[in-house]
Amino acid sequence: MSFLPSRLICTAPCAAFAAGCFITIIALMVDTGHVAAAQGRLEAEYTATLAGIPIGRGNWVIEISEDQFSASASGGTTGLLRFFSYGHGVSKVQGTVASGQPLPTSYVSTITNRDRVDDVRMSFAGGSVKDFTVDPPIGPSNDRIPVTDGDRHNVLDPMTSTLDPVNGTGDPLSPQACGRKVSVFDGRMRFDLRSEFKRMEVVKAEKGYQGPVVVCAIYFTPISGYVPNRYAIKYLAQLRDAEVWLAPITGTRVLVPFRFSLPTPVGTGVVQATHFITAAKPRAAANVKIQ
Repeated sequence: MSFLPSRLICTAPCAAFAAGCFITIIALMVDTGHVAAAQGRLEAEYTATLAGIPIGRGNWVIEISEDQFSASASGGTTGLLRFFSYGHGVSKVQGTVASGQPLPTSYVSTITNRDRVDDVRMSFAGGSVKDFTVDPPIGPSNDRIPVTDGDRHNVLDPMTSTLDPVNGTGDPLSPQACGRKVSVFDGRMRFDLRSEFKRMEVVKAEKGYQGPVVVCAIYFTPISGYVPNRYAIKYLAQLRDAEVWLAPITGTRVLVPFRFSLPTPVGTGVVQATHFITAAKPRAAANVKIQ
């Protein structure tokens, strides 16, 4: 079963953790007051573990140009978990870059397991949700806090929120990369994510990036689309030990998650990059498309 709310984070050994939750466990922080610059590309591979046991694997591709961006991720269950609960997920977004800020125009996320297919599609205009569909639809609940029209304004989808543009001309790998709040709508639930600087670390991927990362604490606040008395919501809202480790995309001032971790009732859940290959793109050659 999926332990934490909606498509944000999962903390139990299940298809959702490795498939759909792999896609959005790294969809964490963006600061709309920061400004991106230049152009770059990231190709990364990640593994998901629970209490040290491998349960999932996925990949992530991001392309950033001066006026466009795209991001896509896919993941699936691995190891023994695959025999008990097969799952696979794909998520894609594309959008524009206006005044240095990434603004989504379309977002699609599909999670498939043995029992059902979960599909979310959203279109955006000016930083607000223009239209969206979710299948299966949200079931009736008298206890659920309804999502209002206002809750879908000035929000980002989970994939766009993976892009963390840092303002200024100094080193983006600094405490200023944390200390922010982002509003997210995932098609069913509206929530805020806030970060605070914790420390600096040094990482070394099996292939690609090796160097410093910024470690931020992550705090979750549900806004609407959730049932308040559910244990998963209470657990996540009270959690104080979740961390995201941010690494740079070469050629830009954009940081993205290299690692995400959080404690769960059955052990620590971790998604971490094994390959993190990033390069600057020549301005004239930049061309962003989602295949």
